[in-house]
Amino acid sequence: MRRVVFNQKGGVGKSSIACNLAAVSAAAGYKTLVIDLDPQANSSHYLLGERMKDVDTTIADFFSQTLSSGLFSKKAENFVTETPFENLWLMPASPELAELQHKLESRYKIQKLRKLLKDLKDNYERIYIDTAPAFNFYTMSALIAADRVLIPFDCDSFSRQALYGLLTELEDVREEHNEDLAVEGIVVNQFQPRAALPQKMLDEMIAEGLPVLPVHLNSSVRMRESHEAATPLIFLDGRHKLTQQFMALHDHIEAQ
Repeated sequence: MRRVVFNQKGGVGKSSIACNLAAVSAAAGYKTLVIDLDPQANSSHYLLGERMKDVDTTIADFFSQTLSSGLFSKKAENFVTETPFENLWLMPASPELAELQHKLESRYKIQKLRKLLKDLKDNYERIYIDTAPAFNFYTMSALIAADRVLIPFDCDSFSRQALYGLLTELEDVREEHNEDLAVEGIVVNQFQPRAALPQKMLDEMIAEGLPVLPVHLNSSVRMRESHEAATPLIFLDGRHKLTQQFMALHDHIEAQ
């Protein structure tokens, strides 16, 4: 299963959701890979911490290789880095992704990530792809390569309006490039259960038929502590309420 975590709005928790769901997947025994396609490399730093400075091969090297006419190229597995966590691997991002984007677009390399994932399909049971908050070359590559899309949502009125346009764009991608792509659901993040407005908004969205997933992720300082420790919640504090919510969300999407 190959999942993209994507929303064009920044600050909705894409990296946190991708990494923590992947960590739950790994803890459940699935061989799991995270692919970081955001030049800011938030997922990479989250999963590697100080080890990030020792990384010598990133996903940018893979894309750079696709632009080369050389006869010798690295195999897909050479772009994967071990994390400190059992069953969890990473293809780290790099700022070089931003520099490569125009060349990749002009050379029509939009299918290369799909081929890479095909080459890796026997190595990993679950793949989570983190994207930048932009509908760019890398996001399109991920949507073409994936089976499912998870959309983080932070119960903001501006986010809600942008959501309709995003769903339309995803349907266009499905019709024109990847007929197997499915919107797995909208992940409500940074939820405040005692506030009336977020719940009212969610009720309206559900009434409209939007695919809001039933498990919501609460706002918690523990997430910030998890980032600082470079340790996903299930490995940092398995009993915490937010950790339990991630586990419930993982179980729900796995059961669909």
